[in-house]
Amino acid sequence: MSRLGLKIGVCAGVVAAATAFAQMPTVELSAGIHLIRAEVAYTFETRAQGLMFRKALGPNEGMFFVFPRAEIYCMWMKNTLIPLSVAFVDEKGKIVSISDMQPQTETSHCAAAPAKFALEMPAGWFAKKGIKSGTTIQGLEKAPAAR
Repeated sequence: MSRLGLKIGVCAGVVAAATAFAQMPTVELSAGIHLIRAEVAYTFETRAQGLMFRKALGPNEGMFFVFPRAEIYCMWMKNTLIPLSVAFVDEKGKIVSISDMQPQTETSHCAAAPAKFALEMPAGWFAKKGIKSGTTIQGLEKAPAAR
């Protein structure tokens, strides 16, 4: 493939990613008194894309991943430009573990126990709010089911 063909392919991928972001539904969640506005990644494609190529998130904005079943899921930061923290959440809404993730790395950050959901927020968000493993995330029922 020529350099031009590669560049066009990369540009098409970025346009496709921007289109996927525009089409993701949002959900209002909460952790105690803390409100969260999250885009919902509930299909294979949107879960694979996640927050790749994003340059910023608002202070209470994030991405909520809905998985088909509770398992040990892992996240990484390939092509993700901003530092994030991820909370893995079980079927009842309880946070099973939280990991801080550095941008543009391929280090796996895995749930400490089976999780049905993952919530990515700006780096340090959970710690700044005093949210730890065992905290319940409310509003899960408002999210679309995994496909």
